[in-house]
Amino acid sequence: MTTVSWVTAFLDLPPDLLATGTHFWSAVTGYAVSPPRGDDAEFTTLLPPVGDPYLKIQRTGTGDGKVTGPSVHLDLHVTSVAESAARGESLGAEAVHRSEHGYVVLRSPGGFVFCFVHEVLSQRPWPTRWPQAHESVVDQVCLDIPADGYELECTFWGALTGWRLRGSVSRPEFRHLVRPDGIPIRLLLQRLGEPAEGPVAGPLDLACDDRPTEVARHRGLGATVVADHGGGWTTLRDPAGARYCITDRDPRSGLGR
Repeated sequence: MTTVSWVTAFLDLPPDLLATGTHFWSAVTGYAVSPPRGDDAEFTTLLPPVGDPYLKIQRTGTGDGKVTGPSVHLDLHVTSVAESAARGESLGAEAVHRSEHGYVVLRSPGGFVFCFVHEVLSQRPWPTRWPQAHESVVDQVCLDIPADGYELECTFWGALTGWRLRGSVSRPEFRHLVRPDGIPIRLLLQRLGEPAEGPVAGPLDLACDDRPTEVARHRGLGATVVADHGGGWTTLRDPAGARYCITDRDPRSGLGR
């Protein structure tokens, strides 16, 4: 059984959008930006004032010079990367890269990229309290899954993490994995209603206790509203083009209110 002790969300940005995206997400979270690191200085970390980091940024690009748009991938922190990768493959994942630095990159059956890493972190940061007297925190990745692969993808992530899969009575297109206490990122799995092609995508979500005020704050930082869903969330696009959501979930528990 794979035991996931921590989850890190990576915002992957091409070089021409790196500065814009980094500045925006630093301002949105209130977290400082670490110095670059990596063989090509391609990684930075958003550093909360208290607690362990769980949001990172990667400058992306391909060897043939082609650059894709912004995307999100996950790092799952485990005790044994090799054993966890083997288990992931047995459940239907594809290993696409085994790094000399000790991590393994895989794709889920639906094509969502994630990594197994060995890095021990444990102190989940609390939400940020803003001058407007409300709180918010990036605390969720929503896996947007085409309908024909939804059941397989849900089964995969439940088995991979060992976390219980829970459905929604009022919105049957959503399920989530019940994360253990202390894990900073939870996983929401959304069945897409419209015909969809391509791999599973995973935009970031924020929880907050005053959505109109939080949306206004994001707009002031350069985000644009894509859709306002009366049922509890607003979809936005950041200045680098990445889609994400602000939700009415409790920023401390992550649960609906």
